[in-house]
Amino acid sequence: MHAQATNSDQTSDPLSCAEAWTKSGRKVAIATVIETWGSAPRPVGSHLVIDAEGHFEGSVSGGCVEGAVISAAIDVIEKGAPQMLEFGVADETAWSVGLSCGGRIRIYVERLQ
Repeated sequence: MHAQATNSDQTSDPLSCAEAWTKSGRKVAIATVIETWGSAPRPVGSHLVIDAEGHFEGSVSGGCVEGAVISAAIDVIEKGAPQMLEFGVADETAWSVGLSCGGRIRIYVERLQ
């Protein structure tokens, strides 16, 4: 996987980007922060839009878990099944992906049709 941020010429809004990418025929997933506890890097409702090649727009964690979310999103695009992801300082994977702010976040990843 080669993740690459994009700066869409049309907009920097992830939801508008998702709509444009889907209309252009790209396979797209959207990751949404659905719950936070403690010191979380991004608020509930934050979005990250990812295409099948790993291009992305938006943020769910200010950069600290985006790589893991992008990998999960590509899997969701390929398999079609949504995933619920959770990252936190108490979680062993939190340190490996960089979420060390002391909070926890739950992210829902789904494929757009």
